Amino acid sequence: MMLSSYTNLATKMLGEILDKHPELTKPVELTLPKSGMGMTPKVYMSTVLFTTLIVYFSSLIGFWFVNMFFLNLDILMAVLILIFLPSLLSIGVFLTGIFYPYQKAMSRRRDININLPFALAHMGSIATSGIPPTAIFKLLAEFKEYGVLAEEMKKIVRNIEVFGLDPITAMREVAKRTPSEKFKQLLSGLASTIEGGGDLKTYLKNAGEQSLFMWRMKRQKYIQQLSTYAEFYTGLLIAAPLFIISLFSVMYMIQPQVGGFDILRLMKLSTYLVIPILNLGFLLFLQVTQVEM
Repeated sequence: MMLSSYTNLATKMLGEILDKHPELTKPVELTLPKSGMGMTPKVYMSTVLFTTLIVYFSSLIGFWFVNMFFLNLDILMAVLILIFLPSLLSIGVFLTGIFYPYQKAMSRRRDININLPFALAHMGSIATSGIPPTAIFKLLAEFKEYGVLAEEMKKIVRNIEVFGLDPITAMREVAKRTPSEKFKQLLSGLASTIEGGGDLKTYLKNAGEQSLFMWRMKRQKYIQQLSTYAEFYTGLLIAAPLFIISLFSVMYMIQPQVGGFDILRLMKLSTYLVIPILNLGFLLFLQVTQVEM
């Protein structure tokens, strides 16, 4: 309710500006429909710009207040901070608002692609009973385990039951806005099969078998990659640090300093900074290289 009131206020304040300058909504026109946020580009960009202005003036007033009563910086430093700090914060908020729909769409795409092979197998088994496509979508929409894919199924059912569209048009409308290219191809294939009078059961069976086969191949390949990564991690981030720390310990007993550097300080730096950073980098690497399964 509060979010709705906030977006309404933002649209009321800045909507006319966006009507006069439609190019301001172009950065989110393609990604916003796929993000599932349920906002038009005009409403979303109004909210982003309104939030950016609030952050700018709030940070401007906030820093002025803090400097006057607590920091008491000299005039030149205070002016420089007043110029750059609010600008940097507001630019950060604006860029975050621009890229958030893209991140949201990518998250939805991943969720759909992960569940699609199992949903396809489910659809194929349901289709063997001879029930119509609308009933298949309705059944899968009830399975919350399918996550975003179930939401996409609900949209198809809504298009048919609420908006009165035929199943082919309903599927194609959802295919236009889904972030998953795989799901888009599935819906287009289903629509073409139904429209051409093809065998829906055979199509879903073949699509399900192919999708599960590809899932098994990806899974097997990723497990092999993880085995390689585990050997790399063991050698570089477990054995090597232990060897280096042991070497530092022996060197410290012989001579506390080497080349002007305190060995004890180097040990602490390696233990509390370098090794954690390397482990964090390895975790980020695993996250980036993780396949959709």
